[in-house]
Amino acid sequence: MKKLLAVVFAAAMVLPVFAAKTKVGVSMPTKDLQRWNQDGSNMKSQLEKAGYTVDLQYANNDIATQVSQIENMVTGKCEVLVIASIDGSALKSVLDNAKKKKIPVIAYDRLIMNSKAVSYYATFDNYKVGTIQGDYLVEKLNLKTRSKDDPAYIEFFTGSPDDNNINFFFGGAMDTLKPYLDKGVLVCRSGQTSKAQCATLNWSTEEAQKRMENLITSNGYGPKGTKLDAVYSSNDSCAMGITNALKAAGYTAANFPLITGQDCDIGSVKNMIAGTQAMSIFKDTRTLATKVVGMVDALMKGTKPEINDNKTYNNGTGVIPSYLCDPVYGDLSNYKALLIDSGYYTEAQLK
Repeated sequence: MKKLLAVVFAAAMVLPVFAAKTKVGVSMPTKDLQRWNQDGSNMKSQLEKAGYTVDLQYANNDIATQVSQIENMVTGKCEVLVIASIDGSALKSVLDNAKKKKIPVIAYDRLIMNSKAVSYYATFDNYKVGTIQGDYLVEKLNLKTRSKDDPAYIEFFTGSPDDNNINFFFGGAMDTLKPYLDKGVLVCRSGQTSKAQCATLNWSTEEAQKRMENLITSNGYGPKGTKLDAVYSSNDSCAMGITNALKAAGYTAANFPLITGQDCDIGSVKNMIAGTQAMSIFKDTRTLATKVVGMVDALMKGTKPEINDNKTYNNGTGVIPSYLCDPVYGDLSNYKALLIDSGYYTEAQLK
């Protein structure tokens, strides 16, 4: 009996020691956006709870920095890499080295392009993000019952052209809204409806604000000027810049255009409460982190990670097996249940 207990105790001691020796590199784009801080924190916390050692790095939205950090993770004996890329096309060389060393790579939220090193992709259903945003505007602008004699007026913003996700965010939204543009019941006065025209480098709040200020000036938008009913924004950092510009033009909660967003950043949720942003897509980063930890566990055990999409995301070298989490929207009607009751934020954080 004593011998059996000794064996059991020894086995129990081996497992955490082995897990502690398994090092996971987590590369995030920047600390400047609240969203990536939460992603990094959730990933580190959940991986450590699962017994892994974590090398978490933020690249300050600088591609060379991210490449260098990933190089250090490879040479630092990380056994798995989880990477949210700044530029999905800029990592081929460093990831070729990871592949040579047989280090699996999980693309996190942003698909890494043109690299055979990518083993799996974990994200939210990004096309659905766009369709939810589009459907929200269809409903709130009453587009199904409007006529060409009384159209709704809109402008469009999406994110950084080097982020593959905008093809899905913007694509989903435009697939939903284009029929109404074609019918003339939804009108974009600037005519800027292509992805290239609506892109915002680095998802920059400042760049979005500048472009919105230019649209206000060139089209005469204002509470007492040319009518503007909505601004489609793919995410919250762009929405914040749009909101800043509209506030400066004299809009108030009483007459604010509908602004969409994504990520439910604290600042944007506060704007929803204040009436200066209509909605934001909630992507619970805790859920995404849980799925990635599951992928890491499976890879370390030599089994196949759980996936639910094997056809959508082609990175130029082939379709990447993916797990897509489900996004939902938050607005004034449900943000308390969605964000506070779930423990994602405290009530004090949103005051």
